[in-house]
Amino acid sequence: MKVFIDVHDERWGKYNIDFNKIVCATDSGVYKNSEVSIILTDDAEIHEINKTYRNVDKPTNVLSFELGDEVLLGDIYISYDTVMREAEELKIPFENHVAHMVVHGCYHLMGYDHITDDEAAVMEMKEIKALKKLGIKNPYADNEDFVCSDALCCPGGRFLSFFKRIRMRENGWGQYALYALFAGVAVFGFAPFYCWWATLIGVAGAYWLTVRNKNIGGFWRTLLRVSSFGAVYAIGMFWWMLHSIYVVPELIQQFAIWTVPALIGLGIAGVLIFSWPFVAVARVRTSAAARVFLFAGVWTFVLWAREWLFTGFPWNPLANIAMPWPMLANSMSLWGALGLTFVLAGGIASFVEGLRHRKLWSCWLVLGIFISLVGVGIWYGNKNISRADVGADSASVVIRVVQPAQSQVKKATHSREQALQNAQNNFKKLIDLSGDVSEVDIVVFPETTYPFAIVDGDNFDFSRVIGRDVVIGANVIDNVGQVYNSMIIANKLGDITNFYSKTHLVPFGEYRPLGFMPAPVNLARGGGAKVINVNGFSFVPAICYEIIFSDSLIPNSTENIDAIINITNDNWFGNTPGTYQHLDMVRRYAIESGLPIVRANYSGISAFVASDGEVVSQLPIGVSGTLDGVVWGVHETPYRMIGRDGWMIIILLFATACAVIFARRD
Repeated sequence: MKVFIDVHDERWGKYNIDFNKIVCATDSGVYKNSEVSIILTDDAEIHEINKTYRNVDKPTNVLSFELGDEVLLGDIYISYDTVMREAEELKIPFENHVAHMVVHGCYHLMGYDHITDDEAAVMEMKEIKALKKLGIKNPYADNEDFVCSDALCCPGGRFLSFFKRIRMRENGWGQYALYALFAGVAVFGFAPFYCWWATLIGVAGAYWLTVRNKNIGGFWRTLLRVSSFGAVYAIGMFWWMLHSIYVVPELIQQFAIWTVPALIGLGIAGVLIFSWPFVAVARVRTSAAARVFLFAGVWTFVLWAREWLFTGFPWNPLANIAMPWPMLANSMSLWGALGLTFVLAGGIASFVEGLRHRKLWSCWLVLGIFISLVGVGIWYGNKNISRADVGADSASVVIRVVQPAQSQVKKATHSREQALQNAQNNFKKLIDLSGDVSEVDIVVFPETTYPFAIVDGDNFDFSRVIGRDVVIGANVIDNVGQVYNSMIIANKLGDITNFYSKTHLVPFGEYRPLGFMPAPVNLARGGGAKVINVNGFSFVPAICYEIIFSDSLIPNSTENIDAIINITNDNWFGNTPGTYQHLDMVRRYAIESGLPIVRANYSGISAFVASDGEVVSQLPIGVSGTLDGVVWGVHETPYRMIGRDGWMIIILLFATACAVIFARRD
């Protein structure tokens, strides 16, 4: 540690005291790059300071002013007159009592207190150990009256004393339980609950719990400390995926044994993904203000990495808690879910640091920066909403979405004879459900709705019977026997005019990870993004959860695009949070891309989503029926122009520059 001495009373010059050695005795290595200022003064000056900052009209021995910064710890004022008088009364060397005052003041700067008996016991033990290193005996053995007996000698250490009273054993069960509680609270900010404040509280609580610890420990110890947050956050967010195991009787018999391992796997994945922002702020020694940018930058980088990590699953970015606030949610048209996540994470962290360090101007400045970014986002979001309204009166292509909403049991196959019977029954029901199509131009059916597999060269009588251009999900078998999850486009004459095969397959659901892990099927991958034209109406196809990948659907093409058509089947997940969250991912994509989205979901929620994320109309879960609508408001957003990776680079450069600037000395 670096020590700076400022002598305000010449009497101190008579003593050759090694203040640097004394200060370093208090540090176990955590604060090796930190700085402490010691002001050697007298009763007159410390009396004035005591009266000004504590409203106590008398001198005292030592005053500590904690700055709340990990580098600039703060200032320690020591009065020659009071310390000399106390040393004489205690019959101990003046130099020893000065050393005790310095040690005591340093521990206050490090966040320790003696407001309660438990706190006092911890702090005294640390002082005793530090003084022992200097060859000075225990000062509390005979007399405890001269060291801050009023428990209020440290103005910088008094703030948030309630929280400072919360002392838990390092890596104790209470700490893990509190992290888990914060994670459990945080998941309620997303659909269908929309308790956005719960996520703010949960993330803020976990951040506070991380930065309040002074004894950080090594990397693995730090990761272990925050592991319960990552595990509970992931399980609370994604448990609904396991609902699919219990939808079809055959799957229950085959895959129920994987339920507990799957939950454990979700927890482990959560630790490996969601723990990094907290590990970063715990391990990197920097100022409180710079730490905010570190936390927000790492959280955003983790979201970016989730686009491809473990085949990719960027579900529920932090930005999605803004969905109840249209103008803020529409800021994603400017900087995407990445940018809004950065702003929210930084806002949470800067608010906590501001509360922890009220007197540190840099923390409040950083909070002001993130509040300004929120303002910029709201301004542009309002602008994007206005752009999304353009063209509503001129929309002409009428699209019908069909939602069968049959149970997965009726849709699935059993014996070969039963499978054929189910397929024929479903074929007839789909035709009946389509209704009178004389007033519509295109009929859209959900993912894997067509009850028969399509082999290369097959005719498609279904669209001929319907009597309109059809977009429908089906399994396609190519000439070498590979099976694809595809979107078929057929005209009213029964000709297949185009098709698109799903490129981003679901691990464990549509293919076997590593070639041997469990999955009901093992599908082949499609050829990637494309634009499809149906009688002048151009759209980008998306099957199921491909819609959650923010840069995966729209090809680098100069073609005009009228909409995205997303066909999906959430029948596997029933009336769980996953189904509602999937719709929010669609809304997010519409905002980011500036494209309206037609969504056909087998069991619900089918919807027409405007290019500002507004759900114009929808069919609820479990309801069979049709939904007619038109699309409008196509526009190119800054996010679509710059792209996901471009924005990630901008965010990282901004976060890094700000972290460096605020890490410098004031």
